[in-house]
Order: sequence, then C-alpha cells, then structure tokens
Amino acid sequence: MQSFVTNLDTEIFHTAVFSPSNGPRAKLLRQNSIETFIGIDLLPLLEKFKPDIVHLHRAGWPEPGSLRPFKLTRIPVIVETNVFGHHDPSPDGKLIDRHLFVSHFCAQRFGKVNSISAVPPKYSVLYNPVDTDFFAANCPADRYFPPHAFGRISRADPGKWSPLALEILPDLHQMVKNNDIALFTYNIIGGIPEAERFVKENKFDNYVNFLPPILTDQEISVFLNSISFMVHANATGESFGLVIAEAMAAGLPVITHPSKELRDNAQLELVDHGKTGLIANNTQEYVEAVKFLLTHPQEAREMGENGRTKATELFREQDIADKLGKIYIELLESKGFQK
Repeated sequence: MQSFVTNLDTEIFHTAVFSPSNGPRAKLLRQNSIETFIGIDLLPLLEKFKPDIVHLHRAGWPEPGSLRPFKLTRIPVIVETNVFGHHDPSPDGKLIDRHLFVSHFCAQRFGKVNSISAVPPKYSVLYNPVDTDFFAANCPADRYFPPHAFGRISRADPGKWSPLALEILPDLHQMVKNNDIALFTYNIIGGIPEAERFVKENKFDNYVNFLPPILTDQEISVFLNSISFMVHANATGESFGLVIAEAMAAGLPVITHPSKELRDNAQLELVDHGKTGLIANNTQEYVEAVKFLLTHPQEAREMGENGRTKATELFREQDIADKLGKIYIELLESKGFQK
C-alpha cells in the first residue's frame, strides 16, 4: 500500500490513506506528502473526502460490516488486494469491483477451491511492488559479498517459521567440525523465543546472530548486504513472498521449500530451482543447498543476478503502480467516468 500510493501518477490521482490505528508506516507516508487519516470514524471521512476509488487490503474472507461505510457512501469503485486469496461470498463481497491476487498461485488456488474462474473483469493478478531501482543502487552486483554468511528475515511470529530454519544447524555444525565447510554466520531478523532457546541450548551461538526488527528499505538493504544468500523457511508458505522478492532484487539467491497441501506456495513461483535459487524438499536437501551456496560463491552470484533480473521484470514498483493506475482508469470508465 505504501508503495502504491507513493508511485501512482500524481497528475491523475490524489491519494490518501486511512487506518484505524497509528503504526510505523504512517510517518513514512507523511514524509512522502501522503495524507493519512488515523483512528477516526470512517463513514464521515468518506462523506467528506468523497473518493472515486477505495482500495482495500484484506485477507479475502468475509469481514461482516467492514464494507458497510463504502456501501452507504456509494463509493463508485472498490478494489481489493486479496492478500491470501480467500473468497468472500457475502453480499458485501459483491460490492468489490476488482479482486487483485498477489500471485498466480493464489489466483489458481482460488479458482480450484471455489470453482470460480479468476479472470477479468472481476479478478486479476497484480504482484506486490518492490523498489528494485533502490536495491540495484544500494546492493550493486559488484559489491562485497561476505563469505560464509547467510540470513533470514521475517516478523517475529511463530507462523512465519518452519522447523527447517533450525533443523539445518546440527548438520551444518557437523560439516564445520569435519572441515567440509568453513565457519559460517547465520543472521536472523524476526527471531522467536523458541528459536533463541534452540540456539542457546544447542550451543550454536557462535553461528547465529539474532538481530532487531527493521522497517525501511535502507535498513533492509544494509541487512541484505551483510549476507551472500537468503534462506527462507515458512511452514505456512507465502501468498507472495516480499522478503524473497527483495532478496532477489538485491542480487541474492534464495533457498526455499514447498508447502504442503493447499497452503501458500507462491515462494515456488518466485524461486526457480537452479536459476534464481534452490528448492529443498526436506532437511537434508536444505542442508545440501546451504552447503552448495557456501562453497560455490560464483554460482551463487550468478543465481542472484538471475533473480535480480526476474525481480526487475516482474516486481518493479513503478511498473506495478502503472498497471494499478490503468486498472483504476478501466474500472472508472466502466462506471461512466471520463479520464
């Protein structure tokens, strides 16, 4: 959302953001001259602001009463970024003019589960935007890649973790003892108590650094410059995978894994095995993938640059915002508005 509102064409769109509560991104929005309305009653705000388009970010499932203010104020166009690809069959759900899925995986699963063809004019795919220009400038291909260093980044939420993220450590430790790999550094943002306890109890402290949370692209770039590849392990999977996309934009290869059954699996849409990273199906494959990238730095850099190219082609924020603006115009024109 922050990227959308700061990259839409200001010659066409005037943007503002509403949130029921204040958060760390509010300051960043205001620094970019975006109006923010925090914690006030939505209905009178809509009556005063009179937006032609409201763009919601939701999980996709029914949220009783949440769309009522838009119905009462007769908002001409309502767009939803359907973050997790769920279905809202309620009468309120029918108010939404366009559902945007953040990956082709989510759109395909939505169609399969709900027997609904996820195609325009009601549905389409729009990837989440990434500031690939920024990462190209701040994480250049010719930068220094710290040897024997890799990392992971997520919210400090158990739902963002897979056992794989820690199960690799005993085998990697044994490889160090056997001189199969050099002493390595594993930098983690988003550590949870279970992870910190596991590392301490097994005396892996000399390998693992737990780092504080970060917010801005500048902070993210500093972190990505401190490692030579990204390890991704999330048992619930990704509906898109922003941390993966940002690592790709920074020229880093990514190791990831499939999710089971109908869980989110867009990580496999982003990472191409052997080209932009590696996909591991179990702990042993994951350990071998880490070993390969630790011991083959040139191949790791080539995968990373392949990932950078893919991220630039698919996720560049200016291009995504341009596509979104065209969707807005298309929907407005369908309602009789003139550009």
